[in-house]
Amino acid sequence: MDLTIEAPSVTHNTFVIERSYAVTPEAVFAAFADPAKKRRWFAEGESHPAGEFEMDFRVGGKERSRSQIASGPVQGATLTNEATYLDIVANRRIVMAAIMALDGRHISASLATFEFLPAAHGTNLVFTHQAAFLEGSDGAQMREGGWRRLLDRLAGQLAQQSGA
Repeated sequence: MDLTIEAPSVTHNTFVIERSYAVTPEAVFAAFADPAKKRRWFAEGESHPAGEFEMDFRVGGKERSRSQIASGPVQGATLTNEATYLDIVANRRIVMAAIMALDGRHISASLATFEFLPAAHGTNLVFTHQAAFLEGSDGAQMREGGWRRLLDRLAGQLAQQSGA
């Protein structure tokens, strides 16, 4: 795998994903706050089977995931995501800053905000992702696609827990 860098570059991007879940904000929030639940939908993907995952869910706490990519153009590379929780309001909001690295080389830095809004049918989740993508990164479109798949996995886990 050639990770040659020709010149330093950075691309900024913001995207928002909105989802509705037929469970309470408390249930959706718990899927983010409980390490075992979050590991299932966040760290155990098909393209990168679960490797390391640890989290300390509190303001100032850290979250770290590390896995080998199983397929695609960077197959075999190690993907690491390290985040710090900046703000947590139980059942309402989570704000975290993260850095992602591929084989030890930073590819992005981001700010992620999750808002859990009560709705008649359950919960509306509003996810805002703001990032600086560095040279050699996966890019904004791939990151948004990745988050869409993760939030689909979350929907599956929530439906399974609620018996739907």
